[in-house]
Amino acid sequence: MNPTKITADTIRAMKGRGEKIAALTAYDYPLAKMLDEAGVPFLLVGDSLGMVVLGYPDTTLVTMADMEHHVRAVARAKPQALVTADLPFGSYDTVADAVANARRLIAAGAEAVKAEGGRAILPQVQAIVAAGIPYCGHLGMLPQHVREEGGYHIKGRTETEREALLADARALEAAGAFTMVLEIITPPVAKEITASLTIPTIGIGSGPDCDGQILVTFDLIGFFPWFTPRFVKPRTNCAAAIQAAVGEWKASLVARVVK
Repeated sequence: MNPTKITADTIRAMKGRGEKIAALTAYDYPLAKMLDEAGVPFLLVGDSLGMVVLGYPDTTLVTMADMEHHVRAVARAKPQALVTADLPFGSYDTVADAVANARRLIAAGAEAVKAEGGRAILPQVQAIVAAGIPYCGHLGMLPQHVREEGGYHIKGRTETEREALLADARALEAAGAFTMVLEIITPPVAKEITASLTIPTIGIGSGPDCDGQILVTFDLIGFFPWFTPRFVKPRTNCAAAIQAAVGEWKASLVARVVK
């Protein structure tokens, strides 16, 4: 093992040092290799791959087989970064399923797993941690619940939601989570959660005060031009660059034929 390999303990310790955690999604070998070479310490094989790679309308159609396939591809890059993988929709409904499917992702090459929810899935979280598998929590907007909620909604706007989020975060920390993603939570509540925990929070659309930030890489680099979340500022436009390169190549072929 590379002596500088990043582990769940490495990520957990970054909060104590005041070091911000940069986290991005990776779905295949070249992307994982490029992000790792760029120094990103936390790579998530997210079930967002269902939407940005597989063309599904949401994440609920992603299967364990899909996740294993993409985890294996990312793991082949042998990144220094910690490789975390999402447990997909329906794969952790019971404690037995949660542990069995977490083990499948680890066998495929993941080094930690993530699932959506707090106290509602606490027995599953506790069982995963007891099995020796590092666990990353996920609170706030839960994409796997998008159909039952009728869309993507900001969380933490009411006092009831604020109290529930704080209770869920503390429960996940007590259960042994090494970090947690806070998705689309009002910034004041995300800040309060972050301050109340000894483990780091990694925000997405939840303001600047989390211990780190995670984005879907395709959003960051402009590789999925048909939709960009409002909270993302693309830093480049890969889609336009690809289309321009293809257009130039195609034009050169046509020009050769004409000559």
